[in-house]
Amino acid sequence: MTTTRFCLIRHGETDWNAERRLQGHTDIELNARGIAQAKQMAHALKKINLMFDVLYTSDLQRATKTANAIEDLYNITAIKNAALRERHLGMLQGLSIDEAPTLEPEIWQSHLSRNIKENLRTGESIQQFADRIHLALEEIRKQHPGKTILVVSHGGALDMMYRIASNQTLDSEKTVAVPNASLNWISHNGVAWKVDGWADTSHLADLALDNLDL
Repeated sequence: MTTTRFCLIRHGETDWNAERRLQGHTDIELNARGIAQAKQMAHALKKINLMFDVLYTSDLQRATKTANAIEDLYNITAIKNAALRERHLGMLQGLSIDEAPTLEPEIWQSHLSRNIKENLRTGESIQQFADRIHLALEEIRKQHPGKTILVVSHGGALDMMYRIASNQTLDSEKTVAVPNASLNWISHNGVAWKVDGWADTSHLADLALDNLDL
């Protein structure tokens, strides 16, 4: 059987990450720490002499600018794919986790309960998000069978990829961290997905923030 390997990378830190503010599709750029994290991550890939075949990134700038650090070191061009975006969080986008319970109490409670059909008023439901991410992963896998693929995406998106690879249900509580600029590994052997390694931040100089956008 042919095994296809994915190295999943969460984007570097943004000011909204530091403010504990929900980003979703809002196009926030990296802050100075995020730029440094992206460079540390790219150099870590070089240090372990990682050989890969293709680089994909979400088209949101916090992901593309993280991918830029890899592009610069490896002299390649990332393929932008909007299907790798974070979940659209509807009316919660732009709110901090302190503001959301007061300004959007009903939606916030539904969000916390992981109601998989709740679209957060104008956003995406967990089910819609899962379907989008699963389709994107499968399309990339089928285009590059047996290859090693780098994917730069978002905390909620990587959490969803973990759920897909580990058969974790969509409505269950989050069980893994997805820190900024972390390295996370999944693979597909032609029959099924599996998780090979998760939340590696050993290459970062400082602690990285976990994701909020679930």
